[in-house]
Amino acid sequence: MTDSNPDRSAAHKPFRRLLLTGAAGNLGKQLRGALAAWADVVRVADIAPLGEVAAHEEAFVVDLADETKVHALLEGVDAVIHLGGISVEAPFEDLLEANIRGLYNLYSAAQKQGVKRIIYASSNHAVGFHPVTSVVDVDAPLRPDSLYGVTKCFGESLSRYYFDRFGLETVCLRIGSSFEQPKNSRMLVTYLSYRDFIELVRCSLLTNRVGHAIVYGVSNNRISWVDNTKAAFLGFRPQDSSAQFEHLFPAGAPDTNFDDPTQLFQGGPFVLAGPMEPKR
Repeated sequence: MTDSNPDRSAAHKPFRRLLLTGAAGNLGKQLRGALAAWADVVRVADIAPLGEVAAHEEAFVVDLADETKVHALLEGVDAVIHLGGISVEAPFEDLLEANIRGLYNLYSAAQKQGVKRIIYASSNHAVGFHPVTSVVDVDAPLRPDSLYGVTKCFGESLSRYYFDRFGLETVCLRIGSSFEQPKNSRMLVTYLSYRDFIELVRCSLLTNRVGHAIVYGVSNNRISWVDNTKAAFLGFRPQDSSAQFEHLFPAGAPDTNFDDPTQLFQGGPFVLAGPMEPKR
């Protein structure tokens, strides 16, 4: 996706202004510095403090559930990387505001402001109740493993609607486990390195046409539960692997507890995480 404005071409940057939501979060912090190479101005937003603001950045502390502020946030934006919201299981009332109402506000504002593309941080937990004995592709039935996963299914459906109805393109990133290193043996399968995450976002932003696409965010791990063949047009080629961390979780004899759902399903502990009681 490129900008035909000759001033942008001369500057060798594809975008005039990119918006990054969730910029204070784990992945937002990893991505934030890379965006300077792709846009003249990077607008960073979060409900949490954003820290030091670089010369090329515009910082907004915004609750995405606030419709008026979200519409202002999207003014003048060419494309959005949406990492905002809650990324774990939580009480439904919290998920409703952050992951459902907030996402609707974002898409509504993006459409009205003429934004052309959104990169949406979905999750492998949208399909977490598929068994570990299967390999899922982008056409696998949605099988959320938690209320958090349900909100990601909503996000994928909402983004599909906005493409079909308004032509607003979205790449849904079904992110696995993106940390400095895996925290358990399950994450050896779902691991996405920070470097591969940044490359996945780059491919999703710069591919000329994406329509409505879904891609699994995982590195080139030795064991995989996902098949990205149908998203190959994005050009995402992961360079890293969890193999370097396998010594941290040495393989043992198969567990004989065949009734443990955390071992039976791809979502792992998320399949037992909710629902949770609301905060008081």
